Amino acid sequence: MKMMLTLAALAAVAPALPAHAEPAPAPRSVAVVHSDLDLSTARGADKLERRIWRAVVTVCGSAPDYDLKGKNDVRHCRRDTMRQASADADRVIASAATRGEPIRVTLAK
Repeated sequence: MKMMLTLAALAAVAPALPAHAEPAPAPRSVAVVHSDLDLSTARGADKLERRIWRAVVTVCGSAPDYDLKGKNDVRHCRRDTMRQASADADRVIASAATRGEPIRVTLAK
């Protein structure tokens, strides 16, 4: 009888509990501000690349260690998104007229 009450109590509470915790979805894009960098120097370009990489990691999110497919998806996302963002950065560095416009790192499709 005591076991039956315990099971009934658990059954009543179970719908209120999440089946598993899911991480918050990653944003689809992040603006990378570079107006404070001197992009005509290697140091400025390196700092921009590091900022872009942090944005790529934010946009693509992460996967738990036990999720091999998820890890591979994240790796591919980071590779493709970094490639796209680096091309945008190269255009910004080549053009002094865009100084101050942030680079938009958007999830690669």
